[in-house]
Amino acid sequence: MSDRLLSVEEAQAMVLEGVEPLTQLERLAPEGALGRPLAAAISASTALPPWDNSAMDGYAVRATDVRAASGADAVRLTVVGESRAGSPPDGRVLPGTAIRIATGAPMPDGADAVVPVELTTPLDASSEPGARGRDATGPLPTACLVHEAVTSGNAVRVRGSDVEAGTVVVEPGSTVTPAVVALASGCGADAVTVRRQPVVAVLATGDEVRAPGSELGPAGIPDANGPGLRALVREAGGVPIELGIAPDDQAEVERRLRRGVAEADLVVVSGGVSVGPYDVVRLAFEAIGRIDLWRVAVQPGKPFAFGRAAGPAHLPVSSSGNDAGAGVPVLLFGLPGNPVSSFVTFELFVRPVIRRLAGHSRLHRASDRAVLLEPVSKSRGRRGFQRVTALRGADGAPERDELGRVRVRLAGGQGSHVLSALAAADALAVIPEPLDSVPVGAEVELRWLDHG
Repeated sequence: MSDRLLSVEEAQAMVLEGVEPLTQLERLAPEGALGRPLAAAISASTALPPWDNSAMDGYAVRATDVRAASGADAVRLTVVGESRAGSPPDGRVLPGTAIRIATGAPMPDGADAVVPVELTTPLDASSEPGARGRDATGPLPTACLVHEAVTSGNAVRVRGSDVEAGTVVVEPGSTVTPAVVALASGCGADAVTVRRQPVVAVLATGDEVRAPGSELGPAGIPDANGPGLRALVREAGGVPIELGIAPDDQAEVERRLRRGVAEADLVVVSGGVSVGPYDVVRLAFEAIGRIDLWRVAVQPGKPFAFGRAAGPAHLPVSSSGNDAGAGVPVLLFGLPGNPVSSFVTFELFVRPVIRRLAGHSRLHRASDRAVLLEPVSKSRGRRGFQRVTALRGADGAPERDELGRVRVRLAGGQGSHVLSALAAADALAVIPEPLDSVPVGAEVELRWLDHG
């Protein structure tokens, strides 16, 4: 294996090579598919709206009957029934008549317009007027006065004016958002087609690592990587499997890895990927599959391992032709043990793979331009991913300078163990490899952590 530091782009290309969206499909209720990309188009099984209906409370009329209506010369119409949402109209509109109608209620036969209730005055059986513009509730009036003319089609939502039955309303690859849930449901879809979610097995390693809340003893540390990585898997659209915490013992690491390979599409391990005497993950990877140990030119996170192992035999053969085994290869990721390094390398190399398997078209975080409000330093020759926070206005929106750049400052200490700065950060500022320091006011690329 070469000791050459790989660039971020080279490493990303290698982990994504041969990775295709999962072929196993699921049919879910639209709201159950929230956040997932569609594997098939959604077509409308019904028109939207499904029938002509009123956009306002008022009276359904024939526009020709009220064309002469004015404030000084109101038109009197006999009220012959009403139309409520959820029920068919009481009758039809004939010349000189009207039907009281509620918002969303079906238009009665014979009517081609709706007069808003505020342009009318109700009349009782004695032709006594009520209050003009009162809301359209209470007993049905005998007649109404119309004080302004309306044109044909006024306040009428025409059947299919939004969506015609049979048309494609959402294309494959689109992410199911709350709006898509509403659209699909409104068009009569009780289920949508999505790919199954990638399954990711997560293993933390280290003799010193303890489950959060347990006794630490004289040399223990709480496990931040296992819970953190599982949360990142969920946020990326995967389903995590917990492999627990393994000691620095190759046989035990290997045993847990074999379980992960049998049950998951990816296995992600934190710790044990460097070249120290207790870094056994590389050896365990080699025992169960094929491994490339990389040193990637990033800070934090230089030690990084990636490989492939034979997947379960019941899965279809990989289209990539990879020779790791007869089944679809299970991808193996070895991340650094320092929690910030683990987080950054997951963002750069694991998250894009999960999103491609899930069928997302956009694999990487949204990028932006930023200006530094304080100086930044890093190691020359490695691309820095500094944890930063954006200055925000009273409305919560990021503050930008006159050039449209987000104003950012360091979220805290930049050591690879500083979890508090990681939790405070809402973005990563990208510092190019040739630089070892960047002054105040410099422009940098920004990778948002909360923008998809």
